Amino acid sequence: MFNHFLRENKISAAILTIIRLYLGYAWFTAGFHKITGGFDASGYLKNAVANPVKGPDGNMVYGWYVNFLESFALPNIDVFNFIVPWGETLIGLGLMLGCLTTAAMFFGLVMNFSFFLAGTVSHNPTDIFLGFIILTAGFNAGKFGLDYWVVPFLRKTIKTNTEKNKAAA
Repeated sequence: MFNHFLRENKISAAILTIIRLYLGYAWFTAGFHKITGGFDASGYLKNAVANPVKGPDGNMVYGWYVNFLESFALPNIDVFNFIVPWGETLIGLGLMLGCLTTAAMFFGLVMNFSFFLAGTVSHNPTDIFLGFIILTAGFNAGKFGLDYWVVPFLRKTIKTNTEKNKAAA
């Protein structure tokens, strides 16, 4: 019943638009400040490796993630210094414009969980909660945005191309 309300109701679409704009603005400004102010994730990542999230027993909780940061992220820091600020900015634009909203929110949640796994609590729990509402709502979250035109166009284009490929085979 709640899913039906989220995914198909116009009042829900209006509420989702407000949530989407709030999250979009937060993502956009975070990314834009990193792009314009210079950004280097190496200190953050080194700190996440040196001070991993620990459970009540004092043992590392996300050892696999610390291993990922140590063996992949830090050696490829230039890639992450590019991906993080531009990813945040593009997620913000997608959410604010309501364009490819579901994809933008999915990648926003991936980044939120990445920050969370590295030990940054901040506003991530709230963003994750609101992000899952947007993700669950799907198309309705971008109904009052560019998705109103973009999603039907993409569906039609993909359907046409699939039919052409079947006919050619």
